[in-house]
Amino acid sequence: MPTRITQVESQAGETRRLKVEGTLTMADAELLEGICNELCEQCETGVSVDLANITFLDSDSAWVLCRLKRQGISLEGLDLFVRKVVELAEKNGSDS
Repeated sequence: MPTRITQVESQAGETRRLKVEGTLTMADAELLEGICNELCEQCETGVSVDLANITFLDSDSAWVLCRLKRQGISLEGLDLFVRKVVELAEKNGSDS
């Protein structure tokens, strides 16, 4: 399933929310990062990313998710597997 990134409508003053569905590879994760950075520049309320409908992510995209998390982007809807992959990437990144 190809990756689909959708901005969920929000009212003024609410956190901007993105919903990600499908597989997440490096190219898709970098696109997501660019969208998040653009949204962060446009709003002061923050950005959250709903990853509940991710069916696959590679280790490279996990690194990108770690960068987003460090930038203050809220990662939501992580199933156990995706959460562990992101945690491992984050741990390995802090060791180097």
